[in-house]
Parts: sequence; structure tokens; C-alpha cells
Amino acid sequence: MDDAALLRAAAAGDAHAFTLFMRAHQAAVHRYLLALLGPGADEEDALQDTFINAWRGASGFLSIGSARGWLYSIARNAVRHQLRRRVGEPECVESLEALAERAGWGSLPDTGIDSDGVIARESLQDAMRHLPREECEVLTLRELDGFSGEETARLLEISIPAMKSRLHRARVHLAAAVRALDTSQPGSCANA
Repeated sequence: MDDAALLRAAAAGDAHAFTLFMRAHQAAVHRYLLALLGPGADEEDALQDTFINAWRGASGFLSIGSARGWLYSIARNAVRHQLRRRVGEPECVESLEALAERAGWGSLPDTGIDSDGVIARESLQDAMRHLPREECEVLTLRELDGFSGEETARLLEISIPAMKSRLHRARVHLAAAVRALDTSQPGSCANA
């Protein structure tokens, strides 16, 4: 069964169908929540809230968009609920020029990259932990979860040009974070 069929069955009370839907998406949603909340946060609570709300709202799923996109919207709302508890935490904003300079103006460090030019997964995960939440979110949606630009903008509730700008900044910031980890240079922003 595809996701839409599983959700229709879940809406009719089929718990097994919902379990199949949940298992298919649990790892990706968890990764997305971790990107939004950062390490040490209550991503497990947000994950639980996401799937509880998806179960309760299965009858409200409209097959217009993807079931995965619908689920990510629910996850994002669970994060918003958690972040309301963190009111007052400052967001760090760094100029794009300063960020690009720390990134080495597009050059990548020599270590942490294999012979094919691919950054080691551990280095990438460490670098992602140093990104602001909004940048980690857009990178996770576009690069790791493979959402289209339109789907990503819709999930983030921003325009496509704003999403592209945020994605560009996130990519530069990621390069700077990888470089900072490689050279042990302190970054000026940490994940909020």
C-alpha cells in the first residue's frame, strides 16, 4: 500500500496500517526533528507528538500533496510547540561575507574528505550541529530528504526565493562549519 492508502486505512481505525506508515517515515522524521531542535533537545518528545497528531489527524489528510510532506508539516508544528518553551533564546546572525570568509570562499578542508571529494558522514554531522536551526532545517529537507524546492518552501512556509536564499546561506555556513572543525577555528554562531 502507498502512504495515502495507509493513511486512509488509519483514518478508518486500522492501527496496523498506521504502524506501517510510521515505520516507513520514523527515521527520516527523527532526523528532521533533530535538525530543527539540535542535539540535546527533546526530539523524542517531538517525534512522539508528531505521530500522535498524525494518527489523530489521519482523516484530515488530503491526497493533494504528499503524505510525507503532510507528516513533515505536523513535525514542524510539534517543534514550534516545543520552541515556545524556549522563548528568549537568541538567534545568532552573521554577515554572509564573514561566513563566506570563514568557509574559505568555497574551498573545503583537506581532511574529512575521501578520495571522491565526499565529506565523511561524521564530519558532516558535526558541522550540521553548529548551524543555526533554520539553516539545518532547509539543508535537511533539500539535501538529505530530497524535497523539491517548492515542497521545501511550502513546508517552511516561505517563498521559493526566500528558501533559495536560506539554502545558499546554509550551504556556505556548512562549508564554514566543516572548515572550522577541520582547523579548530571557533565559529561565531552555534546552533540555537
